[in-house]
Amino acid sequence: MDISVVIPLFNEDESLGELTSWISKVMLDNNFTYEVIMIDDGSNDNSWEVIENLITTNNNYKGIKFKRNYGKSAALNVGFEAAKGNVVITMDADLQDSPEEIPGLFKMIVEEKYDIVSGWKRKRYDPIMKTIPSKFFNWTTRRMSGIKLNDFNCGLKAYKREVVKSIEVYGEMHRYIPVIAKWAGFSKIGEKIVTHRERKYGVTKFGLDRFIKGYLDLISITFISKFGKRPMHFFGLIGTLMFFVGFFAASWLGFEKLYSVYHGVRAPLVTSSPYFYIAIASMIIGVQLFLAGFIAELIGRSSSTRNSYLIEKKIID
Repeated sequence: MDISVVIPLFNEDESLGELTSWISKVMLDNNFTYEVIMIDDGSNDNSWEVIENLITTNNNYKGIKFKRNYGKSAALNVGFEAAKGNVVITMDADLQDSPEEIPGLFKMIVEEKYDIVSGWKRKRYDPIMKTIPSKFFNWTTRRMSGIKLNDFNCGLKAYKREVVKSIEVYGEMHRYIPVIAKWAGFSKIGEKIVTHRERKYGVTKFGLDRFIKGYLDLISITFISKFGKRPMHFFGLIGTLMFFVGFFAASWLGFEKLYSVYHGVRAPLVTSSPYFYIAIASMIIGVQLFLAGFIAELIGRSSSTRNSYLIEKKIID
């Protein structure tokens, strides 16, 4: 099968008929073998009924329904597990992503050998309260990840099959799939300028809170990608530094007190200095961080995924 189109959706019953007709036309015009997997993320409108009707009339369409709203990442993860195509394309169900971009994305994966191609909505029709935070978010993600994409948030992306079968998406991580893929070893990540269309039906499902959650997930994924399999390198290093800073500070206060006593100079109690308590606190926190790293290392070494490596090629004999 050439293409799997994965479409997460929430309350998009008005747009599904038009979207799927458009996708079918594009696939037919380009002679693609395909499947369309629609994941209903707990909709409370008629989205699932529309999906059921589509499935009965076209065997290229498949549906998955969540009991409740779990979020876009969970929907994408389930869609990736079900996908069978050599190229997996994700898009939103609100008609703001154009199916006409599918052949171009497919070509970049198959002929130009990209692992991931991310859409870039250079001209957007979103309100300014959405575009300005998005620009800042993309700038921060570029700086922290080293991936030169202009639009991490774009739902229109294409992946090699191996990519989606090698990663797990959860939380609010869907916007960081290129970062997760790069961490897994898929480094050829490209970008394609795509058309952004005004929303025709319904209202946007995203608020400003997604940027706060997004930044928290960015910190999480940055930490996991660097220290997920060697937590002692992070906690142990910081803990050791803090312990020795506290130890040398306490030693200096003690030496200063002994020096004063030896020379008969009246000196205040060591415990009357605020630096004494700062030094003790630093030593305690340092020990705690070191132990946290040690325990995390023990847990990591007993994990079933401690040696989960992606092997691209193997020649044994």
